[in-house]
Amino acid sequence: MRTLNRLLLVGLIAVSPLAAMAADDAPGGDPEVTIRTDGDKTIQEYRQNGFLYAIKITPKNGKPYFLVRADGTDANFIRSDQPDMLIPSWKIFEW
Repeated sequence: MRTLNRLLLVGLIAVSPLAAMAADDAPGGDPEVTIRTDGDKTIQEYRQNGFLYAIKITPKNGKPYFLVRADGTDANFIRSDQPDMLIPSWKIFEW
């Protein structure tokens, strides 16, 4: 019985660093928020693991609104309060 207890204790001690490393690699639950100003509006970009999933735009004179991904994969955004309005993201000209 003593050898079983010792083996169990040694096994737990050996596995505990692996559990700590796995907890460090887990993705964070909090989004990364980048705040910038563009003219008369404040733009907050919300990212999770580097993926941009929402943008909050707060105009100086007006109420704030959110732009969210239309289908989750490409760069087409829609307004959350007007889901039928698609925000285009075309490149017209590039150097």
